[in-house]
Amino acid sequence: MASRGRRGGAPARKDEPRHEERMEQQAPASQGPILPPPPPVDYGVFMQGLVQAMQTQAHTQAAVQAQLEA
Repeated sequence: MASRGRRGGAPARKDEPRHEERMEQQAPASQGPILPPPPPVDYGVFMQGLVQAMQTQAHTQAAVQAQLEA
């Protein structure tokens, strides 16, 4: 979509703050401990686990369905 605006195509009202202005009005983040960045994600391993979980769920669902029909 080429235009960047509000959903529904309605123009912003003059009494409504713009998105950028609303972001500045939010409360500042609490100053907690500084954490190191998360480790890099191995998406190959992640996808293998996801596929395995989906296959296990399908197998379990088929077994439950078979039990219900019996």
